[in-house]
Amino acid sequence: MARGLRMFFFGLLAILCASCGGGSSAVDTVTLTISPLNATVGLGGTQQFTVTASGAANTAVTYYVNGVKGGNSTYGTITQAGLYTAPNTFPSPSTITVTVISQEDTASIINASVTLQSGVVVSVSPLTSNLQLGQTQQFSATVTGSSNTAVTWQAGGLTGGNSSVGTINSSGLYTAPATANTPLSVSVTAVSQVDATQSANASVTIHGSVSLALSPTSVSVQTFATQLFSATVSGNGNTAVTWEVDGIIGGASATGTISSTTAGCAASSVCAVFTAPNSVPTAGGKAVAVTVTAVSRADASAVANSEVTISSPNQNQQASPTPLGVSGGNANDASGSACCGGTLGALVSRGGNQYILSAGHVLARSDLGTLGDSIIQPGLLDSSCSSTNTTAVATLSQFINLETSTVTPLVDAALAQILSGKVDTAGNILQLGATTDNGQPTEGPPLAGSGVAPSLSDPNIVNVAKSGRSTGLTCSTLSSINTTVNLTYTQNCGAGPSFQATFNDLVVIAGGNFATEGDSGALIVSQNTAAPVALLIAASDTDALGNPVTDVLPALADPNSGETPVFVGTAAAHTVAACSLPGPSTAAALRSALARVAPATEKLQRAGTTASAHALALLQNSQILAIGPGASLDEPGEPAILLFVPSGTARDALPRQLDGVRTRIVEEPGSFTMRGSLSAAETLALDQSSVPARSTSILSAAEVLRAQAVQGKHANQLLHLEGVQGVGITSSADSPGEAALMIFVVRGTAHGALPPIIDGLRTRIRESSAFRAGAGSRLEPQTCTTATDGASHSQ
Repeated sequence: MARGLRMFFFGLLAILCASCGGGSSAVDTVTLTISPLNATVGLGGTQQFTVTASGAANTAVTYYVNGVKGGNSTYGTITQAGLYTAPNTFPSPSTITVTVISQEDTASIINASVTLQSGVVVSVSPLTSNLQLGQTQQFSATVTGSSNTAVTWQAGGLTGGNSSVGTINSSGLYTAPATANTPLSVSVTAVSQVDATQSANASVTIHGSVSLALSPTSVSVQTFATQLFSATVSGNGNTAVTWEVDGIIGGASATGTISSTTAGCAASSVCAVFTAPNSVPTAGGKAVAVTVTAVSRADASAVANSEVTISSPNQNQQASPTPLGVSGGNANDASGSACCGGTLGALVSRGGNQYILSAGHVLARSDLGTLGDSIIQPGLLDSSCSSTNTTAVATLSQFINLETSTVTPLVDAALAQILSGKVDTAGNILQLGATTDNGQPTEGPPLAGSGVAPSLSDPNIVNVAKSGRSTGLTCSTLSSINTTVNLTYTQNCGAGPSFQATFNDLVVIAGGNFATEGDSGALIVSQNTAAPVALLIAASDTDALGNPVTDVLPALADPNSGETPVFVGTAAAHTVAACSLPGPSTAAALRSALARVAPATEKLQRAGTTASAHALALLQNSQILAIGPGASLDEPGEPAILLFVPSGTARDALPRQLDGVRTRIVEEPGSFTMRGSLSAAETLALDQSSVPARSTSILSAAEVLRAQAVQGKHANQLLHLEGVQGVGITSSADSPGEAALMIFVVRGTAHGALPPIIDGLRTRIRESSAFRAGAGSRLEPQTCTTATDGASHSQ
């Protein structure tokens, strides 16, 4: 190219000299300069060149692109004003020469170099694939940096591939060869059509005819139980497999674990024992199945799956006399193709009689129940919507009418007098015992008496447990007390009219997998003493709600004598042993842990600006060691100004917000050496190295009283705001040990900005799905009729 340009210019110069007429007139010597000398231009882009000609009156010049006057569409064009426009497609070579020749002195020539850059980036998905002979795999390519997103597909370096390496069509559908020496590795490549220098590769491994069978293909396993799986590999001498649960090799405590075994395994198979999690997995507030997968180690494309439904033993039909904490409900709780059920929570006594205590919407069908209704075990939900195979265990004796009751505070509760010999009169609750047997929790009664009031000040009450129909035994912590919530109830097993009930004294338990539909009516107890704390009535995908038993028992006093029921149980306090087992204790720790949600960059910048504006004044306080912008824990996704202070620093001397930005208190040990105003990166590094925050911290009685005053004054006003579904008292995560007003908002529903401080009290925002009050239901193709015994049967 360079030699061709030189010949072109010498020829051009000779012609021009020959036309001079033998030198009859003098030509002025012209000196040229050009700017820039080197330029990088994107496809279709422009670059202005500036040329200066000195030494002659005639300063006119002529522009060439790769030897072509004015350029062309292949290498780009240039105007007489020096504006270069790059081509729309990528030429080869990609470096272009712009030449300028003086019209006065054609011997005066200057060049500039233009490097064309497409800006194209190609990516391919999937990056790897394992295929059997003759199998297909659809690949997709993404091209950025150009409006031309077309690619050319290659297999084994050949456009379109061939029968030896497999073929690939213009849409990216790759077909493995029909025959080959396996395993065979083939590279699939997408090449940009606008810039052939840009491409992306995927790797395909072709295997022989390996197949894998797994048994059983679907199974139901109870919590704490085990299940043997057997895999058979054919087509390869390597019969080893890798075992996964929900895509995790070896599984996890939340979904179950799996490990290889030879016990009980046939010689032609490889086996593994699946150990179910200790509570039923949930997602979005509903119980979900898990998947056990066997993957051939000889051929990763050979996989087999089994769907595993995890159930709690609480759902089963129990032998008489039945323990509590199990499936049950009103025998009439069905409508059309739907039937409902819940949990028979606990045993109470009053006036010499014993009663099952549960939620009113479980035993009394959300106000539709009639005194004397049959209460069955298990509930219709667990008996195919038929009472035929259930046991009548009690009769409905008393319930709080949620629509008309004047009981204050309102509770969702009911009593059913037990039938002789049908209910464990010791009050034992499934899995709530003080001991374990071979790694599984035993049944046991709660602490007898009137229970305890929910408290964020008593470490013996903050940690709680429950045993319920749907999720079994779960453990967590109280996150909010004295909570005001509007709950919507739908009658007739979800098919009838709806009404709203306002509760002014609910407790909230952290963790969407603490309870789900069907757990309503379960008794919530202290982990440390098994003392009754609350009666579970509702949940969202992040929390469970309950009526304090100190509200429930007085509301169910005998209408005639005024005698209040008391819990049947043991005289001595005991721990709930299951909460110390690896599964439940790990799950409880996860429920109580808080994740740091990074705020958007602009929000973090605003916090940084605010921190800088106040740094000088704040750092004059000897208790504030350092200050910097970071993430709030009280309102995830929002920024906070982090104040690093020595352990034990009094909160009264520290600001709760600065110019509308929350502050967050981070206590540091005596070895802390950072001082002054910190950058966002420095703050993040310190934050990540600090002790992880927990959902709930212990509050003093004075802090709780301070929060109650603010909550009582503002709860109703806040509940009228769009998207707000509850207001309660909690501990601040931004300032552990300090009370906060918990504001529950519905995820996805727009709501106005909520203040970080109300009457000097921090606010804490908790986002979730809408609270739901319900016992749980499922659809069955059936026709329900009422038999003479008042129970609902299927036909």
